[in-house]
Amino acid sequence: MKIDPEYPSLYLSAGEAAAELGVSSATLYAYVSRGLIRSEPVGTTRARRYRAEDVRALKNRRAPPGQGLALATDAPVLDSAISCLSEEGPLYRGVLAVDLASHASFEHVSTLLWDESSSDPFGVQNLPVVSAAMDAVRAATRAQPPLVRAITQLALASEADLSAYNRAREGRARIGARLLRLLASAILERPPSAAALHQQLAAAWAPGHRDAEDLLRRALVLLADHELNPSTWTVRCAVSTGLNLYDAVVAGLVALKGPRHGGAGALAARMVEQMTTQDVGRFVRDKVAQGDAIPGFGHSVYKRGDARARDLLSALARAGADPRLAVDAPARISEATGLYPNIDFALAVLMHTLDLAPGHETALFAIARASGWIAHAIEQLESGGLIRPRARYVGPGPASSR
Repeated sequence: MKIDPEYPSLYLSAGEAAAELGVSSATLYAYVSRGLIRSEPVGTTRARRYRAEDVRALKNRRAPPGQGLALATDAPVLDSAISCLSEEGPLYRGVLAVDLASHASFEHVSTLLWDESSSDPFGVQNLPVVSAAMDAVRAATRAQPPLVRAITQLALASEADLSAYNRAREGRARIGARLLRLLASAILERPPSAAALHQQLAAAWAPGHRDAEDLLRRALVLLADHELNPSTWTVRCAVSTGLNLYDAVVAGLVALKGPRHGGAGALAARMVEQMTTQDVGRFVRDKVAQGDAIPGFGHSVYKRGDARARDLLSALARAGADPRLAVDAPARISEATGLYPNIDFALAVLMHTLDLAPGHETALFAIARASGWIAHAIEQLESGGLIRPRARYVGPGPASSR
């Protein structure tokens, strides 16, 4: 049975679902009737398709004791209408990010993620409020790294913004637009602006590069959301306690500072710089022979390659990026290791193309992903629920009294 020509990795046929679970068709249908697996009709036929993530989550829950923690890392933990991960890349409310990257502005994608279509939160008058305390902190942290500057600015922003706790959807979207502009202002060390975010970035980072605006726009769109990655999960947990959107994004920025999350991009950027000073083929051969990790390659979700990386690397090649980096290195590393480039490597090539020092990729990531953080924060606030998961205790039993 043909499932879906656009998003095949999201669905399984009845035979595929039953085979993956190791059960009969009757048992599969029982799981569906109990609400454990979602099914949908396929066109006008009598056939149905089954959500692959539900099948795999159920399979994880049925894993033998001792294997649950390792297997359950891919299991869904909450419902969300914001984004979904597929082998074709993330979908933003049902639209592939790589399709949006060909033409959409970051602002348009943000309003899509925030599910706001009744108004334009990015109007020219909707600029962030900057208090005297924020100005003082800005001056005091000018020499600090971009994320530190952003965290300190945003930590004070809710006190300056009288509508920081606005509960209306339109009001929250307007806060989101002000928040993104303030975040860009803190990272770029420029006054808040109503200009498009990709234009602000290009003017600050690569004013003389003819393709900078379009490349940065594309990167922002591709990075805007990625479901429940560590920083987004942190945001949802934090905002479930009742925080405002400013504080929620602070939580995301703190999580992004971790070397296994936002720090991964810097490792790829340094490797790209090393590649430019020597023969790429020899560099790759030596790395693989020594058993060194290849930063920017492989992904826990995209086993057949990160569509976001393919899209950005293709755009970079068309824009005249160094073919050793945009074309040759990815092919050689994939051939040698079986791993495909992920978005971290593509961002590293973008930074090199725009002649930006390592570290800029993390700042770009922060601005882009803040859009998704805001979307998840809004959705969590609307649910009204407190995220309070339980741990599976594996320690010793109660000690007997003596």
